[in-house]
Amino acid sequence: MTRTLVSGGTLVSTTGATPTDVLVEGETVTALLAPGTGEEFSVDTRIDATGCYVLPGGVDVHTHMQMPFGGTEASDTFATGTRAAAFGGTTTIVDFAVQRTGEVVEESLAAWHAKAEGNCAIDYGFHVILGGVDEDSLKAMDSLVAHEGISSFKLFMAYPGVFHSDDGQILRAMQRATDNGATIMMHAENGTAIDVLVQQALAAGNTDPVFHGLTRPAALEGEAVNRAIALAEVAGDTPLYVVHVSSSPALDRIASARSEGRNVFAETCPQYLCLTLEDHLGAGGPGSFEGAKYACSTPLRSKHEPHARDLWKGLRTDDLAVVSTDHCPFCFNDQKQLGRGDFSRIPNGLGLVEHRMDLVHQGVVDGNLSLQRWVETCSTTPARMFGMYPRKGTVAPGSDADIVIYDPAATTTISAQTHHMNLDHSAFEGVTLQGRVRTVLSRGRTVVDRGTWSGREGHGRYVRRGLSQYLR
Repeated sequence: MTRTLVSGGTLVSTTGATPTDVLVEGETVTALLAPGTGEEFSVDTRIDATGCYVLPGGVDVHTHMQMPFGGTEASDTFATGTRAAAFGGTTTIVDFAVQRTGEVVEESLAAWHAKAEGNCAIDYGFHVILGGVDEDSLKAMDSLVAHEGISSFKLFMAYPGVFHSDDGQILRAMQRATDNGATIMMHAENGTAIDVLVQQALAAGNTDPVFHGLTRPAALEGEAVNRAIALAEVAGDTPLYVVHVSSSPALDRIASARSEGRNVFAETCPQYLCLTLEDHLGAGGPGSFEGAKYACSTPLRSKHEPHARDLWKGLRTDDLAVVSTDHCPFCFNDQKQLGRGDFSRIPNGLGLVEHRMDLVHQGVVDGNLSLQRWVETCSTTPARMFGMYPRKGTVAPGSDADIVIYDPAATTTISAQTHHMNLDHSAFEGVTLQGRVRTVLSRGRTVVDRGTWSGREGHGRYVRRGLSQYLR
């Protein structure tokens, strides 16, 4: 069994930042040592982390690799997407296996296992999207929780005719989750109202990408969040996790429920913290298609409203518990072109799995977040929220040796020319950030060091998850 010593760095956890040496044996952290005391150990590899932070590997619990959507498929495979994640300091993802109406849940999950197995460079798990809630899929929820290590199920209030569940179906799924302990993840937008606004915009000749955002107003996100919270209450205080929160009205309703002690949790994503409807979704002005690069759902919000400011505050107060990416990339030069002349046909999604850790660290640099909260929202809490802690999300004796050495004095300039995602553009093209991932270990194996790849497809293992460890 190989032995590795990471020495000279500052270990950052949810409780502080302390100079600490880390001893790794095989795939596991075996000891945290006072600085310099590790020199007495005989080791195979010594990694000098002087001047750097030592972090638990990032845990991104919202990705969509190879996901069919909008007449095409997300451009990152499990091979390319997990490699890019590793370059960005993420060592575990939880992706979504998709069941559509009429499909057998277990068969849909098997299809996603086939896509991922032997291809992932880092560890991975699955949530299941329930696109068709019926008695068979409800029974499948029980089986997956008990036997497959899948303890979270996603429902959609958006996309009628594709993934949409009505309130009765949502209630039934929540009741089953209350019984078996699972967490319900919710895409909260009023899809039927949005469809009316979309058709009205197109009929008026408003086809530019910016109308993707204008027809998905924040009020309809807030309304859907409120409805989801009410349904979870009726179902017996089902654990509810609202995905990709983008707006102040949605956050207000989440904060209110949490103040009542409810098991209501939420994530946001870097795009909602940093990008805007006017500057990005509306890029190039009338007649331009440039904004198609930024079409995602929920959409980017107006810079003239306090959404981003409120989201940063929500991360500080824990009303937003997690930063994920909703990584679902589509290339501009062919896939996004499906929506030219009709914004409703633009495949929805951005490619961000490689840049989450850096973008949120910039929030630390800018004073929006503490160093400890960075680690908490990007690693420790997602691991706890979805039943992977303390195997994931911490650097502690007994945990997997998923370790990131992060240089806060270096800089990162984001560009499609240098990123590792299978994507022909970047949502943050040309942006320079303070801080850079230097070295990444996945279960004790160095997979990235100073920009050089030494990982391999198939190194990543499937993670069977337990129930949420973050409930009140």
